Amino acid sequence: MAVAAAGKWRETAMLVIDMQNDFILPGGPMHVAGGQAIVPEVIRAVSVARDRGIYVIWVVREHDPCGRDVELFRRHLYVNGKGPTMKGSKGAELVEGLVPVEGEYKLVKTRFSAFFDTHLNSLLQSSGIKSLVVVGVQTPNCIRQTVFDAVASNYQPVSVIVDATAAANSEVHTESSKKVVKVSFGMAFLLYQMNLFTNNQAQKMLLLINKFAQENFKQIIQIIYYNKIKNYVVMF
Repeated sequence: MAVAAAGKWRETAMLVIDMQNDFILPGGPMHVAGGQAIVPEVIRAVSVARDRGIYVIWVVREHDPCGRDVELFRRHLYVNGKGPTMKGSKGAELVEGLVPVEGEYKLVKTRFSAFFDTHLNSLLQSSGIKSLVVVGVQTPNCIRQTVFDAVASNYQPVSVIVDATAAANSEVHTESSKKVVKVSFGMAFLLYQMNLFTNNQAQKMLLLINKFAQENFKQIIQIIYYNKIKNYVVMF
């Protein structure tokens, strides 16, 4: 049974995106206001991935101290050899509680998408990966762009764990999550970790997402939940 379960997830990878001190901790130069609140859920998601035998890839930003490899609109943040997520800096380190283990992979990016100008696609293909699960920050930028590029690169399905991703505020996060699904034409799915909600809250969430799916696709998008008893459970 355990071997069969591991085989089920062998073609799936989890991308943990930008869970670094400069993005997550208050006062950080790239602070994402909703980031710190999801740290326990990212820890939980990574733990589930490891239990299932899912390949965990830690996607991080690391930049030259002078900002020579950063986007033009961010270069003003790099002064006198100091700036956000500089390679080797404390700010570039993963936030406390998130520690890669042997066999997991660290991928460095310099733009929103984990696919842009990196070897991620080559890594996934050589590892036999066909589907992706995405967690981290932040939803309107790095999460969304990575999901779009994953769908364009023919990974199916691409799933976003909504309560293990975050943005500057809940409104931006919710709207960005909807756009991830809408623009991806149903090839990207939204996931929730069920035990975060009471039954009443979960029911309301189901109704809202189902309504959105019906209105935008004329079909029901799969909404997948995780709880402590079962694996991912397709609700629709």
